Amino acid sequence: MNHNRIPIFEKLQQFTYTDPLSFHVPGHKNGEIFPKHARSYFDSILKLDMTELHGLDDLHAPTEIIAEAEKLAADFFGSDHTFFLVGGSTAGNLAMMLATCSSGEKIIVQRNCHKSVMNGLELCGANPVFIAPDYDEAVDRYTNPSLATLKEALQKHPDAKAVVLTYPDYFGRTYPIKAMIDLAHSYNIPVLVDEAHGVHFALGKPFPASALTLGADVVVQSAHKMAPAMTMASYLHINSKLVSKERIAHYLQIIQSSSPSYPLMASLDIARFFLAQLQIDDIERILESVNKVRSILDGCDACNILSIEEQDDPLKITLHVKQSYSIQDMARLFEEENLYPELTSHNQLLLVHGLAPFEKRKQLQKIVKSVGEQLKNGPNHATIEIAKLFPEPIQELALSYQEMQARSYRSVPFDEGIEHIAAEAVIAYPPGIPIILKGERITAAHLATIRQLRNQGVRIQQRESGIKIYRK
Repeated sequence: MNHNRIPIFEKLQQFTYTDPLSFHVPGHKNGEIFPKHARSYFDSILKLDMTELHGLDDLHAPTEIIAEAEKLAADFFGSDHTFFLVGGSTAGNLAMMLATCSSGEKIIVQRNCHKSVMNGLELCGANPVFIAPDYDEAVDRYTNPSLATLKEALQKHPDAKAVVLTYPDYFGRTYPIKAMIDLAHSYNIPVLVDEAHGVHFALGKPFPASALTLGADVVVQSAHKMAPAMTMASYLHINSKLVSKERIAHYLQIIQSSSPSYPLMASLDIARFFLAQLQIDDIERILESVNKVRSILDGCDACNILSIEEQDDPLKITLHVKQSYSIQDMARLFEEENLYPELTSHNQLLLVHGLAPFEKRKQLQKIVKSVGEQLKNGPNHATIEIAKLFPEPIQELALSYQEMQARSYRSVPFDEGIEHIAAEAVIAYPPGIPIILKGERITAAHLATIRQLRNQGVRIQQRESGIKIYRK
């Protein structure tokens, strides 16, 4: 196929050249009705912000430019079909779960998954079987479940309707997912993968392989995370005999807006075009830039730069704070210098290098030197222990979602919540992974971890005063 084509963007561009008269929505009328002080920022994009006019196709029943753009994406990424998502990977995660699992049916889910997967479980009313990730000493964090854990879960629950995995993790680390896909397929069970951070894996080596090329049935990718697409622009790829494309399409038209954003769809078209144009020389220059950036960051005495292993995404740069230093102090100091990291955990800071050489290296050197000097004079901080957060390799909720709906709940101080069942999730964000699940029994280890994270300044999406628990 001709990957020099950008059908959605090209059609929108042609449309603007005709200087059309708008007697239709949206209300900004091609940018003519807009506050003057904001117009200079929005003007060019408003001209592309159209509705389903003749010739502009329909996302939920595409036959023209959107259909062509999705076919180009499917060809590039290697899927049977690719759906454009304007509701982020969240919409894709919800749709793939609703399409494979109904109320009361079992589904095997990686425990350290994104909150959107947990929301999908609740929406479809499934009975989740959680498989815990292993704690990887090499990177000092939870990464992925082991093949042995998945094997045990499948042996105990061969009637599961799907397996849901996350690949790579937020920090770009992958694992031998093909063996897990093959194992699930031996039970005739589909594998659904949240690959939000892996859209560029389609470029091939030196990037890890995409779960799509390794045999996963449905793969969701956030184009906006690593490719030049607008926020919320994502792809859902399906390549399966076990999952119905029609059911996926059905739930996407329920979940997503009936007035999808044309700038978002055009940016998905452009992101595929951009990736398809990258040559080996381009990627070599990007990796050379990564090495230079890593070398500069390595000059900060307060942290170590985690090495790039074969299973890692080289565009993710992880700073691991040395003992007694505060990662939150480091993040704050970086931000005061106008350098904004992607993610701060209890002990690590994630920087994401883009798919182009980084040119502001002198500015970066100055910032790293300044932050390092300021941290030397800062207070010492205690180490946070999270290696025992998931003690059970296989876990089910204490209540089904149907039972939760029938129960009332009350709010109590954190200490009084121990041994009770949580009526709300407690989530560190980013990365959006629940520490306590809704329907899970609260433990002392949960609360100790939450206190430590809060003391270090990690943002928790939950009230500080207490937690909701279900009444008995």
